[in-house]
Amino acid sequence: MSTTTTTHTPTASGRSGATTTASRLGALARAELTLLGRSRATLVTALFVPFVLTLSLRSATDDMQLADHGLSVGAVLLPAAVGVSLLFAIYASLTSVYVVRREELVLKRLRTGELRDTEILVGAALPSVMIGLAQSVLLAIGYTALFDMDAPRAPVLAVVGVLLGVVLCAAFGAVTAVVTRTSESAQVTSLPFLFVGLLGSGMAVPLELLPERAASLLELLPLSPVMTLIRGAWTGDLSGYEVLGAVATALAWTVLSVFAVRRWFPWEPRR
Repeated sequence: MSTTTTTHTPTASGRSGATTTASRLGALARAELTLLGRSRATLVTALFVPFVLTLSLRSATDDMQLADHGLSVGAVLLPAAVGVSLLFAIYASLTSVYVVRREELVLKRLRTGELRDTEILVGAALPSVMIGLAQSVLLAIGYTALFDMDAPRAPVLAVVGVLLGVVLCAAFGAVTAVVTRTSESAQVTSLPFLFVGLLGSGMAVPLELLPERAASLLELLPLSPVMTLIRGAWTGDLSGYEVLGAVATALAWTVLSVFAVRRWFPWEPRR
């Protein structure tokens, strides 16, 4: 009598060395967080600049006729604080991260393994994104208490606005890295988007205070919808049409920026 021995060949999902998208992203995010912790300049920019810059805007609100437009100091500074956090903690930080990792050939080496291109970019962005999200929550809570504001009337708009802002700033960070050759020049190439966001998107001066024609044009800037949604969450005065318009504008910019990254992002050092 003979016996037959059946050998089972493990599949990819059963091998001990198999990985999932979540595990790959987690490993890359942990490595990136370690590298980010070694860059003191990037950490200072991400953690402290949003707080200092936003508080400096407090004196500017004294000259604004906020009450005439149904706004309060808190309704102006809170969205501005979140917007500044997204700009510096995510956009400026990621622009530098992508350029440095590319110039050090880190991105090129990662592409030779299991990681997909999208996973590499998302994994590298996760630490900055988490910092930006944590800051946004802390700023919202802190400014609400500091200026004795009521809870947001439409909290869903705040969540949607912040999430759209996170995706936009991360995507534009990668777009800016496309035209940035070195880590030193990243401080220069990121300035246009920073200035446009700070001065034209309703952070420094709410669009409600501007002439109607100018406000209509500035509403089309990438971060203007984010400010509109976050401010509207506390004021509660946005109509359904205005909400849909803001979301559509933000999504349009997101699609354009993602297309630009997929089409032109360089994975090797630029010479």
